[in-house]
Amino acid sequence: MYWPELLTTIGSSYLLIFAAEIGDKSQLVCMALAARYRAWPVMIGSSLAFIILNTLAVIFGVAIANFIPPLMLSAIVAVLFLVFGIHALRIEDEPEDEQVEIKSSKNILFATLLLIIVAEFGDKTQLAVVALSSTSLPLAVWLGSTMALITTSALGVWAGRTLLQRIPISLLHRISGVIFILLALFAAYTSYGYLNRLNL
Repeated sequence: MYWPELLTTIGSSYLLIFAAEIGDKSQLVCMALAARYRAWPVMIGSSLAFIILNTLAVIFGVAIANFIPPLMLSAIVAVLFLVFGIHALRIEDEPEDEQVEIKSSKNILFATLLLIIVAEFGDKTQLAVVALSSTSLPLAVWLGSTMALITTSALGVWAGRTLLQRIPISLLHRISGVIFILLALFAAYTSYGYLNRLNL
């Protein structure tokens, strides 16, 4: 009886979280970063971020989101996205330098990890994992949701690497910069909404 329930929960969690995350900001982040950096640090960084987030969601449940106010989270996300966007817009075409490439790869792994954790902490997919784990097998929910988020990240990285082969790098920098700035504006708008609720 345990195995059928386990597999069913893994499958339903995977499908639900996969559908919820397609086109979401974390996938756009992976696409934008993978278009400018090596694929493996972006993929590893995003995978570690989702492993951490889903573990927190399953272990601590809804209470974990109450430690940091939603207004503060949205403001942090807005600032991070804005910094990444401005940085991408200011980058000029650089000669291929293996030393610079290696250094960027190491830094971008941690940047991806931090960016996705802050952006997705308390997001709808993490709350969905919290809800699922409170009514189903926690291990199965963790496995299904983590695999789904890693899959959507891989799709984003693949899209970024595909764009890199077809679009000039200078144009790609500007596209990724615009994506990050749009995400920053959305996060700032979310913060404004939280602020209005507090005033009410």
